[in-house]
Amino acid sequence: MKEFYPKKGRVILHVDMNSFFASVEMAYDHSLKGKPLAVAGDEEKRKGIVVTCSYEARKYGVKTTMPLWEARKLCPHLIVKKPNFERYRTASQAMFEELRQISELVEPVSIDEGYIDITDCYELGSPLQIAERIQRSLLEQLDLPCSIGIAPNKFLAKMASDMKKPLGITILRKRDIPAVVWPLPTIEMHGIGEKTAEKLKAIQINTIGDLAHAHDMQLRAALGIRGLQLKERANGKDARPVDPDAAEGNKSIGSSITLPRDIANQSQLLSVLGDLSKSVSQRLKHKGYLTKNVSVTIRYKDRKTISRGRKINNPILGAEEIFQAAKPLFIDNWNGNSVRLLGITGQDLVEEDSAFEQLDLFSYEKAARKEPLYKAIDKITSKYGTSILQKGIDIQRGFKNKKM
Repeated sequence: MKEFYPKKGRVILHVDMNSFFASVEMAYDHSLKGKPLAVAGDEEKRKGIVVTCSYEARKYGVKTTMPLWEARKLCPHLIVKKPNFERYRTASQAMFEELRQISELVEPVSIDEGYIDITDCYELGSPLQIAERIQRSLLEQLDLPCSIGIAPNKFLAKMASDMKKPLGITILRKRDIPAVVWPLPTIEMHGIGEKTAEKLKAIQINTIGDLAHAHDMQLRAALGIRGLQLKERANGKDARPVDPDAAEGNKSIGSSITLPRDIANQSQLLSVLGDLSKSVSQRLKHKGYLTKNVSVTIRYKDRKTISRGRKINNPILGAEEIFQAAKPLFIDNWNGNSVRLLGITGQDLVEEDSAFEQLDLFSYEKAARKEPLYKAIDKITSKYGTSILQKGIDIQRGFKNKKM
């Protein structure tokens, strides 16, 4: 299947769940299927706002952010459900777990959409076949519909996923941009809202094609540096990678490796796990985080994948600590079959400066031995200020920043 993938460049999918909150409610209660449904605030208050609605409700003109009283006027038999965010979070986690069955390079953007880099997934089929597999899996396993965009970068993938809803799959190549993207009004471009569209219209830029060919000085005068960035997007340029660590609301730092051959030897697999622990530790140190939750991912040669995690009382950072947390997870959950991929992820991250140790029976004695050191530090910082003492990692970061 390598002929379907570029020799240089990426293949990125944007997975966008269709009417997510409403779809989750329908999956939970099948009697709601096929009916006009809105997820909204308290329907007894005129201030209730439609959070999302089913496509059946949209046929009557019901829209997101519409006041509930107006939605009921358009559709008198509208069914209204109050938001159940715990239910939606659970469905979202399950959705992203399905995506991670395909690739480790999954970047959640919000509760109901995300990017997945499938450049190295040619063993699973063509990009279109993989997109169809994802769409089918989410529908069969979770009863949730989605639309998917296939493109060489994140911007075009996002644009593509919006083109066919619900349950659409759209391929958007760079060579398609002049015919498919440029004729669209600027308001339909990802990253442009009503105010920006109005500013562009004031300088005779009405379509995405107009923006792609606009003069740089004109754009900079109207929108500043952002105008030039939007012009790049309009020309299909977007170098942003799919970054699993990018979502601030779901902070995690992980490392995984596809093994050079299928391995069923426990000592070899534990050795790989040790190397992964070092990698995760280095990335945590580089970004200034500690982890309170370690998970292990095991993918077998038949591509069946499991992930298991454990919470940790005291935030950890070191490679040995991460390995000691990951090792029993692996041993308890490995079924003895040959392994294709191993991964370790640190979740529930906390910044170094705000991390604190929850002392238990075993850590108390170690902490007590450090008490004289803590007292000495207190005396120094109270006299000279907190900046007088720094951790080695902080000094190293500062040195790197100065070099840059």
